[in-house]
This record gives sequence, structure tokens and C-alpha cells, in this order.
Amino acid sequence: MNIVILDYITLGEDLDLSPACKFGNVIKYPTSTQDEAKERVKDADVIIVNKVKMCPDVLVNAPNLKLICETATGYDNIDLEYCKMRGITVCNTPAYSTYCVAQVTVAMASYLMTCLGEYRDFVHSGEYSMSASANMLKPVYHEFYGRTWGIIGFGNIGKAVYDVAKALGCNVIVNKRQPVSEFECVSLDDLLKKSDIISIHCPLTDETRGMIGEKEIALMKNDAIVINVARGAVWDENAMAEAILNKKIGGLGCDVYASEPFRENHPFSKILDKKNVCLTPHMAWGAFETRTRCFNTVVSNIEAFLNGCPKNIVN
Repeated sequence: MNIVILDYITLGEDLDLSPACKFGNVIKYPTSTQDEAKERVKDADVIIVNKVKMCPDVLVNAPNLKLICETATGYDNIDLEYCKMRGITVCNTPAYSTYCVAQVTVAMASYLMTCLGEYRDFVHSGEYSMSASANMLKPVYHEFYGRTWGIIGFGNIGKAVYDVAKALGCNVIVNKRQPVSEFECVSLDDLLKKSDIISIHCPLTDETRGMIGEKEIALMKNDAIVINVARGAVWDENAMAEAILNKKIGGLGCDVYASEPFRENHPFSKILDKKNVCLTPHMAWGAFETRTRCFNTVVSNIEAFLNGCPKNIVN
């Protein structure tokens, strides 16, 4: 059996990929362009992929292909209809990043709530050593306790953030597609109006694309902290940048972008120097343990498929 990994660099160079070798011959590439992928899949029985588009133009060159394993929860890079027509099984890796994304969400919120960057800079610059006071308390920062944390999207990650926010003493409100009685579920407009911290954890769909724009920002408190660890296209990036520049919100944290990596002409390039902004390079999913869990799920998916009981099928 030939297993082809088309872009292993997306899992990190430090990850041990050898567990897949027990199934057969593993051929791995750090990255693959679409043209390179066409050639590289020719003898593949199984493809392991993250970002490379699995479209008919590529897959038509893989006559022996039986299984595609996505090293992510999302699988919009794979043409599911074509795979179904060809009898190619497609599996994803659900729920592997819950703890890590929740951790980074809370870290961003804490960084922005406590103005931690500014206090760190005060000490590291040497200003603290030269000051006459034992402490500095500017800029003013606030406790989480008693604040309202609004969570948009309430899957595994949203629920993990809920638990931490409650532990910090926050009143937590939730916006989800299908409200449930055991949580305080509210409309999106109500959540935006009431929340001091807003974190976004919903998938990107036709319904959620661009769901936060100028109209929605106008509903927010002018000191609200807004964090997006979902998908870049769920909000209007230009409108969010303008909200920071015009002081319509209190802070912005983001790990995901509509185009990655974002270039110099991206709206967020205008706010890189703002102290109330925390931008990270789509890393919130990628702790070592998380990536290991992800690849172990891929190995488990291959094993289940070979045993005749495939799991995590998305097509």
C-alpha cells in the first residue's frame, strides 16, 4: 500500500509520522503545489493532506486511490462529490484541537484584559528600574470577575471556553444555531450589546460568512474585546480594523485570516502597532500535543478503514 503525505509541514517538522509506516510505504512531501500533487498521487492508495486542493484535476491521476485523510476538522479543500462518485472515502479529524484553541482564546483575552504587553514593555524597556515607584498601574485594567463573556458558536471549543470563563467568574452568554435550555442562549444582536468579551468559535458557512460587520460592531460596547479563532471570513476584516482605529471597540485578538498569510495590503496591517491588538499566525490549534492527537486520529482512521469499519467519514 502506498500512502502519500502531500504537505506534512502543516503538522510541524517536529512531529513523528512513523506510525503510518505500519500500513505500507509512506512517501512524504513538506509541501506540494497543485501541479506537483498531480504527479505525486499517481500511485497512491491513501492520501494524507491538509491544504492541497483535492479536486478532479488532481484526483483523476490517482486510479488506485481508496482513502483521503484530512489532517484537520475542516475539509473544504476536498471535492466530496467527486470522491463519492469515484468511491473514494474521505475522513477528517474532529475535535482534536479543542483544548489548545480554548487555551489560546483565554490567553488572548487575558493579555488584552490585563494590558499585559504594556506592563511587560515597561519593565523590559528599563523604565521600571528608573522609576521612583514600586509599581505602575497605568493603563487601567479590569478583572474578568463579573464581566459578561459572549460566545458565538457553541461546539466543543465554545464549550471549553465557557468552562474557563465561568471559572474566572464571568457571566457567560451563548449564541448558537439551535438554542438549548441549560445555557443562557441569546440572539447575536443581544450578545453583541451585552458582552464585555466576545469570542468567535463558529464554522465558516454561507450563513456565518461576514456575520460581523459595521452594523454589528455598532452594537458592541466601546470597550469590548473581540477575539476570532474561527475563520477569518466570518467577520469583515476592514470593518474590524476601522473599529480599532476609531476606538469603537476596546481590543482585538485574531488568529485566522481570510487570506493566509495576510499581506502588506491587508486591513490588519494598519493596526499592527496598536497595543490593544493581538494577532497570531494561525497557531491556536497547534500545540505539540494537539498535533500529535491529530495525526494519531489519522492513523486510527486508516486502520479503521482497512478493517472494514471506517470512521469520521465526511462524504
